[in-house]
Amino acid sequence: MVKVELPDGSKIDVPKGATVYDVAQQISPRLAEAAIAAKMNGRLVDLNKKIKENDKLEILTDKSEESLHVLNHSAAHIMAGAVVDLFPEARPTIGPSIDPVGFYYDFYINEPFTQEDLEKIQQKVEEVIAADAPFLREEITKEEAIKYYETEEKNKFKVEILKESEEAIMSFYSHDQGHFKDLCRGPHIPSSSKVKAIKILHVSSAFWRGDAERESLQRVYGVAFTSEKKLKKHLKMLEEAKKRDHRVLGKQLDLFDTADEWGPGMPLIFPKGRTILKVMGDFWEKEHKKSGYKIIQTPHIFKELVWETSGHTEYFLEHMFPVDLRGEKWYVKPMNCPGHMMIYNRRSYSYRELPVRFSEMGTVYRYELSGALHGLFRIRGFTQDDAHLFMLPDQLEDEIVGVVEMVNHFYKTFGFKEWEFFISTKPEYAIGTDEGWDHATKSLMRAMERVDIDYKIKEGEGAFYGPKIDVDVKDAIGRKWQLATIQVDFNLPDRFDINYIGEDGQKHRPFVIHRTIYGATERFLAIIIEHYAGKLPVWLSPIQAIVIPITDNHIEYAKEVVANLQRVGIRAETDLSGDRMEYKIRQATMQKIPYILNVGDKEIESQTIAVRSRGNKVEFGINPKDFAKQVLNQIENYE
Repeated sequence: MVKVELPDGSKIDVPKGATVYDVAQQISPRLAEAAIAAKMNGRLVDLNKKIKENDKLEILTDKSEESLHVLNHSAAHIMAGAVVDLFPEARPTIGPSIDPVGFYYDFYINEPFTQEDLEKIQQKVEEVIAADAPFLREEITKEEAIKYYETEEKNKFKVEILKESEEAIMSFYSHDQGHFKDLCRGPHIPSSSKVKAIKILHVSSAFWRGDAERESLQRVYGVAFTSEKKLKKHLKMLEEAKKRDHRVLGKQLDLFDTADEWGPGMPLIFPKGRTILKVMGDFWEKEHKKSGYKIIQTPHIFKELVWETSGHTEYFLEHMFPVDLRGEKWYVKPMNCPGHMMIYNRRSYSYRELPVRFSEMGTVYRYELSGALHGLFRIRGFTQDDAHLFMLPDQLEDEIVGVVEMVNHFYKTFGFKEWEFFISTKPEYAIGTDEGWDHATKSLMRAMERVDIDYKIKEGEGAFYGPKIDVDVKDAIGRKWQLATIQVDFNLPDRFDINYIGEDGQKHRPFVIHRTIYGATERFLAIIIEHYAGKLPVWLSPIQAIVIPITDNHIEYAKEVVANLQRVGIRAETDLSGDRMEYKIRQATMQKIPYILNVGDKEIESQTIAVRSRGNKVEFGINPKDFAKQVLNQIENYE
């Protein structure tokens, strides 16, 4: 017998050689029936994985988010087999599950897939699921795997993946007695019938490795769930997401454009879009100054020496933009961090002066493959709200508490209702001392407990340079977005020789936190556009009120109303175009402006305004000063 530790800390004895499924069966036959996969010592595994002494085990059912990723990964595998069966000339490349739920698989094929093809794939996939085909795993050497794909499958894409791998043994999975087997680490569901509901969604073009210079591929998207009810709910959410697409709303509301002709991934932000970013920036700066941060600014470009010191030219070079200046090599900055280290190092700090908090709205540039670009969600030039906090070891917990409280304040202010915290712990390869990692990780956990916030652990998913907290925010239609990161950094302090003078008069290495709240401000803008479906709250709206005169005779009064609103700090405009009033109102409504003010003879006579708010509710005889007080109150309270 061997012992297995369960999530609650209890241990049970199981027969030597037992599988994860056997353990689930021993705990409860109902649990075994519901099981999809498991986590063993923090890593996802198949149910047929064998147990070793003192393994930590968690059985995952359809209630687990991680099991949903396993389900969708397996669905991608099932779909790939269906495609190859229907289109023998197709060559599968890669097929992952995707966040927050779903999957895709890329295929190299001569002709693009049609809607009729997708319907055939859907039918074939459903046949495989109904057959309850078990997923089988086999392992072969890397050389055997390369030979298999070179001679039998003639799939150069899998060969390329294999040749880049450092693994000596490769794993394959099949779900149809070996008729279609795919190179894959796994894990997978025990059998195809675990997929109770699946939908092949659509197809788009992609490039191998996201590189427009490489082969063109067909990317087939789908989604899988453990019930039809969950699938229907998700499909309804996708329909709503289409209506909220920030790329469509961005053009409709005249906020930005990401057209490729002037530089893929380099968006143009129009005046109204810039206004929203300015409001975000003003709020950000005010809150940081209140919390004791010093606002700094670093250059967009540094000499190669800086990036050699930071390690970016060693580990991040393919994402950097090089610049040759009269024979000297410079790089446009992909991150703000090195500049913050250099500003700290401008003088010697005493232990009495710590913590030191630097923050910056710094624009960075990263070369993303063209196939990965997507609206404002993935671009090549963006502004990051970075901050670096330098502190004594015993200040770490307090500083994390301060950052977490600021994160909560920000997301509440921007109208989000739910967000979730994750702590990622030490990975297999890591720098820094065990003592440093232990202190940092426990400080993260204690900080979360002090602010009374639940969190989940991501075992072994910390960066190689330190443990971290990630925050996933849920939007109005239930989608999750990874936003804030609170990262302990053991790397840059060493590389830039960051020190403080301790009580003993000697140099000591401070702990350093690198954190963002917005992340990329342009991406955050895209998220709030979709969160509010373009109907931004008054305080964020680029135009808070528009005044529409009924006829030309009312233009001067309209100008007077606008001037008075602007004078007290309200973003107001007037529409003086030659269009009819009804058309102007319709246009302002489409622009999702919070307040549309009409003025005519009655309004001039009584020195009032007619106020049309969202929802088409109209109030007449409103005193402009009373209206201004109402709007200013909304702005002050972030409404």
